[in-house]
Amino acid sequence: MKKIECKRCGTCCVKGGPVLHGDDLPLIKKNIIRPDQLVVIRDGEPAYNPIPDAVEPTSCEMLKIQGQSGGWQCLFYDATQKSCSIHTNRPLECRLLQCQDTAAILAVTGKDCLNRQDIIAQDDPILPHIQAFEQCSWHKVHALLATLGPESIAALEKILHTDLFLREQAITQLQLTLAQELFYFGRPMFQSLNHPGLQLTFADGMPRLHLP
Repeated sequence: MKKIECKRCGTCCVKGGPVLHGDDLPLIKKNIIRPDQLVVIRDGEPAYNPIPDAVEPTSCEMLKIQGQSGGWQCLFYDATQKSCSIHTNRPLECRLLQCQDTAAILAVTGKDCLNRQDIIAQDDPILPHIQAFEQCSWHKVHALLATLGPESIAALEKILHTDLFLREQAITQLQLTLAQELFYFGRPMFQSLNHPGLQLTFADGMPRLHLP
């Protein structure tokens, strides 16, 4: 069988950084990839799944390499040079991906994914803040979205507001950078909430939800 050579077009790197798996834990321990270079995708959070080619709730917590300047392009990709700054030590998904044959990477999608507990020390002062976030569960959000009405919308708004309050509290108390916030808490929930039966607006800096 002819070996498929990477053309170094950068298409996969521009679309986003990889999700990390158990095989990638040594990269964290060796500080090749730092926690503040990762973003957490929380359990149940809407995210792109390549198998059905659709956005759907995740089945577990995942850690993904952050993008550049608020975009999706992998943090370690240099578009000018069309090269990866950690290519020799690139994560599992990067090693498996072949544009012409995606079978190998699809086989590991959603399996043995690293999570925050694999990385954060047990005495880290951030832990109580992360535990407080359990009240902002994506599973609660999906249950409320299934029964849209005045009460469920009010409950959804409360979750979105609590999410913002808790992360701001942690940022202030622990002086977190934006990169650290993304690792510990992920994106604010209102940014990932997209439902055809709801409209999102803002009032006094807080997200508000309305029926169309």
